[in-house]
Amino acid sequence: MFDLPVDTPNEKRQYRIFRKELLKNGFTMLQYSIYCRAIPNRSAGKKYETAIKRFLPIQGEVRLMAVSEKQFNDMKVLVGSRSKQEVLVGNKDLVNI
Repeated sequence: MFDLPVDTPNEKRQYRIFRKELLKNGFTMLQYSIYCRAIPNRSAGKKYETAIKRFLPIQGEVRLMAVSEKQFNDMKVLVGSRSKQEVLVGNKDLVNI
C-alpha cells in the first residue's frame, strides 16, 4: 500500500518509477495504490521486501503487509467487484505447497 506525493515533476516521476517496478516484480493492482502478489511463504516475501526497498521513493508512505491466502479469500467486497485476476483464480489455491 502506498501514498506518494505527486505535486512536482520529480515526485510524479518517482511515482511512475515505483509503480512500474512493482509491476515488473509481479505485483498487480488490487485497488488504487494497493498492489498484491501471491507468495508461497514468508522467506519468499523477504525477497520482494528487499526488492521494494531498492526502488523506494524519497517521500510518501509505503506499507508492506502479509496476508494469508485464506484471509485474502475471506475478504468481502462491499462496493464494486472483484478484479479480473480474482475472478479467474476464484477459490483455487494461489500457491501449491
